[in-house]
Amino acid sequence: MPLSVDEYQFGQLYTFSVESLNNTGGGEGIEVIRSEPFKDVPMNNASHSGQYTYKIYHMGSKAPGFVKAFMPKGSLEFHEESWNAYPYSKTVITNPKFMKENFQVIIESIHHPGGPDADNILGLSEEMLKEREVVHIDIANDKISSKDYKADLDPTIYRSKKTGRGPLKGSWQKSKPLMTCYKLVTVEFKWFGFQGRVENHIMNTEQRIFNLFHRQIFCLLDDWCQMTMDDIRKFEDEVKKELDKQLKRGEPRGMTAE
Repeated sequence: MPLSVDEYQFGQLYTFSVESLNNTGGGEGIEVIRSEPFKDVPMNNASHSGQYTYKIYHMGSKAPGFVKAFMPKGSLEFHEESWNAYPYSKTVITNPKFMKENFQVIIESIHHPGGPDADNILGLSEEMLKEREVVHIDIANDKISSKDYKADLDPTIYRSKKTGRGPLKGSWQKSKPLMTCYKLVTVEFKWFGFQGRVENHIMNTEQRIFNLFHRQIFCLLDDWCQMTMDDIRKFEDEVKKELDKQLKRGEPRGMTAE
């Protein structure tokens, strides 16, 4: 990302709130249950403090057809707990209504200055390193589907008026500032006959989401680059109130499954 690690924190929080609004309506989308500080929680071989959030994702029509075929009506509700101890964070997604202990997605993230040069920044064991598949995401040069494309969120076109950054062309990763988001996604889905297909779908979906989300962080740079953390928290509170209203009205909106 053509940002500093400090800048990215503000862009990430702001853009997530914007995307929550864009993807909530008509009984589907994101419901924020809790958002509060946490202290001294052991994660990734260290004790961390930061912001804890608990959200419920009401998927409904957003789920792929083959998933809706075997999950009963009302069960497409995924619970997300997240511990943001920036620059480290951990997110756990479960489906307590139906899959229970047979489904879990864990996303660990670390945000680091410079390019993608660190081989094992999250300290994986030798066993996990053997199973790991490394995927590089380039927000400017990676292709996206026509249905996901938006000209106003295209880093190869966008130029920030407030910072002068962009458009991102060619070997933009040699620019400064520069930072990398390292993410470890672990998926567990226990259902005979569906396990491989669902796990592959989740991995592909996460890659799609990561790419689109980070394109948006950069292309909304002028919206958030002068915000303070107090501004961000106030914006999050306003968004939570609006999400509660949007969830109960209108039509489903935003991203759908591929």
